[in-house]
Amino acid sequence: MKDAPANEPPILPGANAAEDSPAPGAAEVSGGRGAPAAEAGAALPDGELDRIVEALLFSTADALTPARIGEAAGGASPRCVQASIERLRAHYAATLRAFDIHEIAGGYRLYSRPEFQEHVSRLERARAPEKLSAAALETLAIIAYRQPLVRAEIDAIRGVQCGPVLRSLIDRKLIRVVGRSDQPGRPLLYGTTKRFLDHFGLASVKDLPRVEELKAP
Repeated sequence: MKDAPANEPPILPGANAAEDSPAPGAAEVSGGRGAPAAEAGAALPDGELDRIVEALLFSTADALTPARIGEAAGGASPRCVQASIERLRAHYAATLRAFDIHEIAGGYRLYSRPEFQEHVSRLERARAPEKLSAAALETLAIIAYRQPLVRAEIDAIRGVQCGPVLRSLIDRKLIRVVGRSDQPGRPLLYGTTKRFLDHFGLASVKDLPRVEELKAP
């Protein structure tokens, strides 16, 4: 990857002032009273935190939560991480970067911008990704829209036994067991996973298209 342009987000004035003089309110506290303790990660200059957050997002294809990013960044608080992400997004927009940060499945992930979809699709077509079968997609859709539900309900809706398909979806980490039903025998209840949200680019199941929108005109 090419080096970042020289106009990356500048470190705020005074970010390194702590090296020269004590921070305001840093006087010794006596009697258990005084200024509250500094927020975790607050001592890290904004510019440095931004570069760390960017590196972490580049390092994985998974969506990372603010808490996970903060831990890897050395203890930065989720609030500091979210502020850093907003600075990065503003910088990307101002410098016309080809990518942006989006919130997916409770975390954040780097994505190429929509205007480059045609070019990205050409690259994707050159690969041979493993696709879900029609039966798996149908079963997954039933679970996504009606979760939580038991296997008997899925079998009844599809009209066939879905055991092998359910096992395949569990192996792919697209669905999981979320509990047990109160029905006789207490059968297992199935629901979707964060991997499902990430796979389909959804922030939550509330972002699923409405059933009416899927019907042919």
